[in-house]
Amino acid sequence: MRKVLITALILGSSMLYAKQTTYTEYVEVTSSKPIYERVSTRVPYEECYEKSVPVTYYNGSGSTSGLNGGAIVGGIVGGVLGHQIGGGHGKDIATAGGAILGTLVGQNALRNDNRNYQSTRYETRRHCETRYTNSRSERRLSGYNNIAYYRGKKIVKFSNRRLSSIAVRVTLSY
Repeated sequence: MRKVLITALILGSSMLYAKQTTYTEYVEVTSSKPIYERVSTRVPYEECYEKSVPVTYYNGSGSTSGLNGGAIVGGIVGGVLGHQIGGGHGKDIATAGGAILGTLVGQNALRNDNRNYQSTRYETRRHCETRYTNSRSERRLSGYNNIAYYRGKKIVKFSNRRLSSIAVRVTLSY
């Protein structure tokens, strides 16, 4: 414990006597080299043309009028066939059952027929696409590498203009 305390006192007292100063010096630029970059530009334009495309149409798209007709015809046919079966009170039940069954079958047959019937035609439609002109490349000035020397060391500072001097921050510790 005593050693740690003594070491801390010695280091702390030496820090009291250490000094540091910072200042800025301006160093004269000896040369400025222009920096160029290659820039490509493409100009967009729209190109439109007519194109033949296939279009599919479905019969009875959402219409239920055909389904009602199929149910009516199916009910009549089912009722007539049901009336041919049985006798007495059973004949009435067979007629009603045949009419109900015929209605369901007729409605279902037309629904399936409407769903499966389709036709495909070709129509001319207008299509537009964005295209680009051939790219143009040009050389543009992007800035300058300003070069200076400070105590034998080369300093390069990039800027958008030529500089006459470069600020150097110097820190001295003693």
